Amino acid sequence: MKSIYNITLENLEKILVENGYKKFNASQIYDWLYKKRVKSFDEMLNIKNALKEFLKENYTLNTIKLIDKQIDIDVCKYLFELNCENKIEAVYMKHNYGHSLCISTQVGCNMSCAFCESGRLKKVRNLESFEMVEQILKIEEDLNLRLTHLVLMGIGEPFDNYDNVINFIDIINNPKGIELGSRHITISTCGLVPKIEEFMNYDKQVNLAISLHAPNNEIRNKIMPINKAYPVEVLIEAINKYINKTNRRVTFEYIMLKGINDSEKCALELSKLLKGINCYVNLIPYNETSHIDLQKSSKEQILKFYDILKKNKINVTIRKEFGSKVSAACGQLRSIHEEGK
Repeated sequence: MKSIYNITLENLEKILVENGYKKFNASQIYDWLYKKRVKSFDEMLNIKNALKEFLKENYTLNTIKLIDKQIDIDVCKYLFELNCENKIEAVYMKHNYGHSLCISTQVGCNMSCAFCESGRLKKVRNLESFEMVEQILKIEEDLNLRLTHLVLMGIGEPFDNYDNVINFIDIINNPKGIELGSRHITISTCGLVPKIEEFMNYDKQVNLAISLHAPNNEIRNKIMPINKAYPVEVLIEAINKYINKTNRRVTFEYIMLKGINDSEKCALELSKLLKGINCYVNLIPYNETSHIDLQKSSKEQILKFYDILKKNKINVTIRKEFGSKVSAACGQLRSIHEEGK
């Protein structure tokens, strides 16, 4: 049986009309699901009994289960179990600009980035749109708040699950649904160039972030296998096409790894690579894990790197550190839970 949370408003309207119901019933159902947040179809008071029975016979609600939660200052890590008993993670972060959530888009990941815990958790399957929607609903209910920002940067490569991700965004962006503004949604990709080129034709102003993490092919090949398929120069060419088409700024994420990509030479190379591109760089202190033999750069080295980019007129920020006490790096909580069995 399918989840009602998998259906866009437009498709729900078509389904209802095809089955003899009214088009406006779809808006009523969306209101109950996403504004009033009911837990059963029987709670939809202005829906006729015949339609309630149709919904109960064909659709489900509330399929994922919260099984663990870890809390630290301004951050909360969630572990969910799916119907198939696989597990996914999401991380809530409180910022001075609002409430942000980072969600998973796959069970595991095949990109095998050297610094990422999820790279050890090979892809089992793509998440359906409803499984992404429910991460938002469950966490908003748990925290008793409405999220203001969403990042698709948890377990999984979003562009390796492109169709389900786009369907998900269409659902949550709808004014009659969760109504999360497209400019407050960010998709992060390790650099699947064909999907970047497809995404530039998407009609919503969703933000694009690129997990770059190296200024050249030599380093990037070592820490990000995807670079062998889409080298840095090919990726940058695709980004320039994207910017020219959409007129939107791109974020480049750069995890600072001690002795790997944090030298002054790397900073100068990165400055040269990104010169003239409408972008900003987000320097990310590495969240160390016992399973991966990599270390975070020192604060002093990160500041040196930052200063070089600034001097070369690159827009750059250093991301606030979150979650070292709650295993907030991608995939860590899931790994800990699996090992504890």
